[in-house]
Amino acid sequence: MTNQPNQPNQPNQPYDPYGQQPQAWPGQAYQQQGYEDPHAAQQYTQQWQGQTWETQNHQAVSAQAPDPETAILTPQSPRPPQSPRTPQSPRTPQGSAAPAGADASATGYGPATVGGNARVTAAQRARAEGRSPVIEPGLQPAVLTALLGLLLAGAAAVGTYALLVPLVVLQAVTAAGWFRLNGMWPARQGIALGFAGALAADAALLASGRSPSAILGTIGVWVLLALVLQLRSHADPDERMYGLMATVAASALAIVAGGYLAAAADAVTVGAVAVAVAVLARALPLPTPASVVVSLLAAAGAGIAMGSVTDLGTSGAFLGAGAAVCALIGHRVASYDYPSRFVHFTAGVALPLAAAAPAVYVLGRALA
Repeated sequence: MTNQPNQPNQPNQPYDPYGQQPQAWPGQAYQQQGYEDPHAAQQYTQQWQGQTWETQNHQAVSAQAPDPETAILTPQSPRPPQSPRTPQSPRTPQGSAAPAGADASATGYGPATVGGNARVTAAQRARAEGRSPVIEPGLQPAVLTALLGLLLAGAAAVGTYALLVPLVVLQAVTAAGWFRLNGMWPARQGIALGFAGALAADAALLASGRSPSAILGTIGVWVLLALVLQLRSHADPDERMYGLMATVAASALAIVAGGYLAAAADAVTVGAVAVAVAVLARALPLPTPASVVVSLLAAAGAGIAMGSVTDLGTSGAFLGAGAAVCALIGHRVASYDYPSRFVHFTAGVALPLAAAAPAVYVLGRALA
């Protein structure tokens, strides 16, 4: 092969990185000096040392011992793989570590891995650590629920239009709390759609003489409307389905809460007071089975007490107990999936009362 000008053919002379020749990429070193055998030039190529998954378990390949003045020393024997994480790196349920400098709390995502890592929710982390994902709202949301229940009971005794004020508040908090409970925040369009359905149901109830068919008709129209809006969305199919289910459920719960407007005034008074007492009793520091029994008994006692004031009499105990059962179901739903403080003060406050509305209407009509 013809040698290049000003480059004598000296195959045994090592490459001088401090010479006047310009630096070239490692694979070009033996081409500029006229080597035909690429393996003979491996002793002059630059060896890189780094914490990568390719160099942890493999030794560097070299034809002979490198020159200590011109080569970077690399380990010549395999080493046990070392984890790149630092002692301060956050841990995940799967045992992997987050990259250095990453703020997992700010992003909401777990650490990056070779095979990919899906989002780890607080509920999944709680299950992996052996903790329960169910956290009950506590005393403060229970006090707010009781206060809203007492406002419903007092407004029902005043009149239909007075009942609209606390009812609209209940419906708004129900729509917002359901979206936050499902981890969708902010979801202004969905919350606005659910609240608009509740207002439409209230208007239909007043226009139809408080007929319950207005509630069913509004739910049907709003399900169709939510479906059309989600079909026009450009999001992924999974996200559209998840948004559709959350929107339909929030709208249905907010509309169903209008059952207080369709029920008789005495039934609303007894049922709302029973829910208030049941939720307060449920917040007492007792074991869960004992707390549930105490809540039902307290609600039945409140039903008897309020039934004696109204025309229901002792049958108010059945109405109070039935409303309390539905309220405890809503209370349990608001406690599931490791909820946040905002969930407790929205869904934890509204769901017990919203879930008890159908029982108040049905039992009120049956016991009247």
